[in-house]
Amino acid sequence: MRQRMRKLLGSALLLVLVVFWALAATGLAGSRVASLSAPMQAAAFIALGLVWVIPAGLLIRWMSRPD
Repeated sequence: MRQRMRKLLGSALLLVLVVFWALAATGLAGSRVASLSAPMQAAAFIALGLVWVIPAGLLIRWMSRPD
């Protein structure tokens, strides 16, 4: 697959990933995290806010691979 097509596909997948992760993290935070103590809530929110970076980084690395 050419790099131009990978970038187009990767951009669409990144958008789907961000929307999916935002909805999933919101649902998880509303149901499970709300009952935790304040320090545990902070840790959970930080983790939920940063975990999506790993698959996004792998996707971006794949997108920028040369032809």
